[in-house]
Amino acid sequence: MNLEKLFKYYKTDKSTHQYHRIYDSYLSKLRNKKLNILEIGVADGFSLVAWSKYFKNSKIIGIDIKKLKDNKLGKKISFHQGSQVDGKFLDSLIKKYKKFDIIIDDGSHYPADVIYSFKKLFSSLNIKGLYFVEDTQTSYNHFFGGNAFDLKYSNTHMNFFKNLVDSLNFKEIPNPFYKINKFDGLIKNISFYNNMIVVKKDYNYIESNLVLNNSYENKRFQTKTKRKNKRFRYFLKYKILFKSYTLFLFFINLLKKIILFRY
Repeated sequence: MNLEKLFKYYKTDKSTHQYHRIYDSYLSKLRNKKLNILEIGVADGFSLVAWSKYFKNSKIIGIDIKKLKDNKLGKKISFHQGSQVDGKFLDSLIKKYKKFDIIIDDGSHYPADVIYSFKKLFSSLNIKGLYFVEDTQTSYNHFFGGNAFDLKYSNTHMNFFKNLVDSLNFKEIPNPFYKINKFDGLIKNISFYNNMIVVKKDYNYIESNLVLNNSYENKRFQTKTKRKNKRFRYFLKYKILFKSYTLFLFFINLLKKIILFRY
């Protein structure tokens, strides 16, 4: 049975949102593998049963802030009651299951909760693992803690993942003060769909052809001095003049952030 039929049969709203189309494009090749699959927010638990029928060789783990009325879900399914923003609870899951291959966030849908869970669980996601965030429309809805009036700078999960795209290109950022974060080099792809985001974790350390150690000037100096014997001239040009210009732009942008309260 395909995902659409499974979602409909077990009466989950994933088919209503047409999420089965997105899931199928990522998961159809994985359905026969032995995986650890974590779903955040399972309501009545029917989605867990649907996943267990689709992934017949995998372990399905579900969490929800509310207790399931009937926890007889089958041997392949484990349910744990707890909050997606309870650090100790999430630590206990990581300690028990070690690593997850697929994580699905269908929890509270509040921006702060989504961001917290992602930051907390990303390290437990296996290399080549997939992280799905459902119902991202709440990012725009102020009744969920979203913001419909400041789309670019509001502290929402949509903006969090938009900014996370920079981690794909962290080696291309010519900012000498750039600090590498825990996502840099470990995200291969981020895909945005209607009401869903998919993050693929994988090594991503492709070297830049323009920037060396977050410096365009260093890369140009290295390239130029290999070609011609004008080291002092290029030192003045790239190490002094160009770097001075970069520092000037850095302080101008820092001042702008302070004035506009954008940190």
